[in-house]
Amino acid sequence: MPGVRMSGEAEYRRIAADIRRRIRAGEWVVGQPLPSRTGMAGEYHVHEQTIRLAYALLRRGGVLDGEPRRYVAVAHPPAVRTLINADLPWPYSSETTDLRQQPATEELAARLGVRPGLLLHHETAECLDPGGHSAMLVSSWWRGQRRPHASHVVEVGATSLTEEQAHALGLLVDTLAFRLIRTRLDAHGSPLETADLVLPVDRWLIRLRGH
Repeated sequence: MPGVRMSGEAEYRRIAADIRRRIRAGEWVVGQPLPSRTGMAGEYHVHEQTIRLAYALLRRGGVLDGEPRRYVAVAHPPAVRTLINADLPWPYSSETTDLRQQPATEELAARLGVRPGLLLHHETAECLDPGGHSAMLVSSWWRGQRRPHASHVVEVGATSLTEEQAHALGLLVDTLAFRLIRTRLDAHGSPLETADLVLPVDRWLIRLRGH
């Protein structure tokens, strides 16, 4: 909160959380510019760079809008989208954030029908909405070369965002999100690829249709 000295690597995240709280309390309304980075740095007793990082995190999460080097204002709430098919290509832009191979955990081994520890191909992509805000994260794992699939199955659950996921989505650690486990199958029903789709609950409705 203003007037309290914060420390540690997550300093800007805590400031972002407090700004989010102040917006919810009505201190600033939709379309209203926030104070300059210099002004907020003085209020929170931190370096201006810390406020820049907090503003960037809130902009990525759809809380703030505006031009990074000029001003930021309270954004309209992010659009709530409805997911009806977890296997359709994302229609907007996306950014691949991780392509490192990973050994199969016990869970991934069971999902893919392989032995634990087997080195798997891996990809994590951040899907962006038309406004450039992060809408979901998709992490996929497969062995060998990617092959066309004949069908897929989906399990729907919930999870709390890890620090890495929260940073990518512009949200707070432990924020509740949908976790969809999508497994693509060949014509014989054998798994070819499995993925985790992480969708913030405040941005999505899940209404999957049978296929």
